[in-house]
Amino acid sequence: MTRAEMDALGWDSCDVILVTGDAYIDHPSFGMALVGRLLEAQGYRVGIISQPDWHSAEPFRALGKPNLYWGITAGNMDSMVNRYTADRKIRSDDAYTPNGEPNKRPDRAVTVYAQRVREAYPGVPVVIGSIEASLRRIAHYDYWSDKVRRSVLFESKADLLIFGNAERALVDVTRRIAAGESIRDIRDIRGTAFLVQPGWLPDAEWSVHNSTRVDVPGRIDAQPNPYAMAQEDVKACATENAQPEPVLKPIVIMTREQRQQAAREKALKTVVRLPGFETVSTDPVMYAHASRVFHLESNPGNARALVQNHGDRDVWLNAPPLPLAMDEMDNVYDLPYARNPHPSYGKAHIPAWEMIRYSVNIMRGCFGGCTFCSITEHEGRIIQSRSEPSILREIELIRDTTKNFAGTITDLGGPTANMYRLACKDKAIEESCRRLSCVYPTICSNLGTDHSKLIQLYRKARAIPGVKKILIGSGLRYDLAVRSPEYVKELVTHHVGGLLKIAPEHTEEGTLSKMMKPGIGAYDEFKRLFDKYSLEAGKKQYLIPYFIAAHPGSTDEDMLNLALWLKKNNFKLDQVQTFTPTPMAMATTMYHTRKNPLKKVTEESEVVETARSGKMRKAHKAFLRYHHLENWPILREALVKMGRGDLIGNGERHLVPAWHPSEDNGTALAGDRKRQGGMPAPQPPSIAAVKRQPQRAPAAGARAAAASPERARPSILATIKAKPKGPRK
Repeated sequence: MTRAEMDALGWDSCDVILVTGDAYIDHPSFGMALVGRLLEAQGYRVGIISQPDWHSAEPFRALGKPNLYWGITAGNMDSMVNRYTADRKIRSDDAYTPNGEPNKRPDRAVTVYAQRVREAYPGVPVVIGSIEASLRRIAHYDYWSDKVRRSVLFESKADLLIFGNAERALVDVTRRIAAGESIRDIRDIRGTAFLVQPGWLPDAEWSVHNSTRVDVPGRIDAQPNPYAMAQEDVKACATENAQPEPVLKPIVIMTREQRQQAAREKALKTVVRLPGFETVSTDPVMYAHASRVFHLESNPGNARALVQNHGDRDVWLNAPPLPLAMDEMDNVYDLPYARNPHPSYGKAHIPAWEMIRYSVNIMRGCFGGCTFCSITEHEGRIIQSRSEPSILREIELIRDTTKNFAGTITDLGGPTANMYRLACKDKAIEESCRRLSCVYPTICSNLGTDHSKLIQLYRKARAIPGVKKILIGSGLRYDLAVRSPEYVKELVTHHVGGLLKIAPEHTEEGTLSKMMKPGIGAYDEFKRLFDKYSLEAGKKQYLIPYFIAAHPGSTDEDMLNLALWLKKNNFKLDQVQTFTPTPMAMATTMYHTRKNPLKKVTEESEVVETARSGKMRKAHKAFLRYHHLENWPILREALVKMGRGDLIGNGERHLVPAWHPSEDNGTALAGDRKRQGGMPAPQPPSIAAVKRQPQRAPAAGARAAAASPERARPSILATIKAKPKGPRK
């Protein structure tokens, strides 16, 4: 990271210099460490510039000129998601920065860093990657500027973009540049994107599949009657030489495997042309169509290359990278990581590091296909798992080398905790599949759901000497878990520290269908098993469900029904999430276009309504926190507007109180803020009065009655906080 470290290593220069928006933590959960150690293992000298001051080019000259190329990344998170809330407000902290200090990276960090390294050393190739570049590889809707932006290749002026899991592509690119090949000639590596002249094709054998318009009804030709007697053309038969000899084409009967192989070979030489930037930036229907086509071309087994015009140049995307095999995953995670932040940070607290320092990543990828999530677009749908010995070795390494380890592994997981080693039962079916999700609308019959290998891993992990507890902190796919009651029992009995996070996201079918999430019945089934095995283990344990407000397709009525479900089940959520449209996600397409890309897109296709205004989004979020005093005026107004004023009152059946003493003259009493419960009043004001005078002081009699509040049910979380059980994550 410094010239002094280069001198200590005897380096006069670096082969590759990586620039990142995160603090440098040498741990495989952080992209820069993984990339740096991977290239180091190939014999290259790697320098890392972490969180440079981007206001000038000088900090980018700290390690000198790289011999091969610059590698640019915003970090583990998209810089816009990292810096802004769902309401477009600047966050007060940054988990990937020492002491959580904010504003240590610029907006659109990939673009800014790429521009600065060009200034620092013109002529050196620039390669961009990580999730920010990956999710902006084609024209995309940008929530923060509320417009469709061009591919990041144009804005950054990078020579090459590596998307998805980049290990293979990165090693290939580095070797070829080191061998003297120009980066502008590297055009055949999976998982890479670059700019070309319009009409460019790799060679003459390639064909173009045009998908620049939605399907419309074409001309329907009348079907000939097979029994009609056609009039004989005597002249045509007059001489033998009147007509050319017919060309005989033998009928070839192919097996299913032969047809699939022929289709794969054709796909390898076919590029799909998406609607261009100028079209999708002005036509929502075409944007939705392009999004659907893009996601259908995401399976590495059958995906074709994509090309999209941007004015005088095209963005060319090669097919997605092939998943790493298990031994390749092991090699990546077994590299000699220091497993600590760089010493230059001293004793600074880095929140993201504190979160994962005692956790182990056992897999990557997710076949859930949730429309609001970016994992699928970045890591893919095929699960890539590490071997059991590799995982157990890392646990032992944590035990032996990580400072302050007290015996608890905080997570064995990844994007989804219980997808470890789950895969399609037939490799040929997997390679030909074009489903957007393996578990929606139902779990595919070809998907293996056997959790036995994961159960075995859990048992061996907690048997390691010196390990007292193995917790599961990653999100759980509960509709898969209920297929294996033995797994649920193992999890609940040994690997839950009192609380288990799961994500139903919503309760209403209309919204869940736009999320591609299972119905709430799957949650009920999992809860039944969870409660059963917790009771058998003699433990008081609780599920903590996560929900999303203002998701596309979610109406005011949907959010009200969710709030009533929360109240019925006595959930009082403190942390809730408002939908944030991230680039290229299918839910973002719904938000921007009001069209549903999960189905065929036309001018007349389904319209998806969504909360776009700040006021509506705030109201949807308020429904999730119906018990908080500051949300009551918002909810009263929304309920009156919806014609559900019957839910305003001070009884058990009401959602929000008609009046609360903390609202006297617009002031809040500290004790009442803490209590935040509904208060009874002998004569609650009418709905009209509430609407006219939401801050009206109560009469003396009402004030006296309020002094004896009805007995409210305690929050589950409050109960847990009062009597903590076991370690907390």
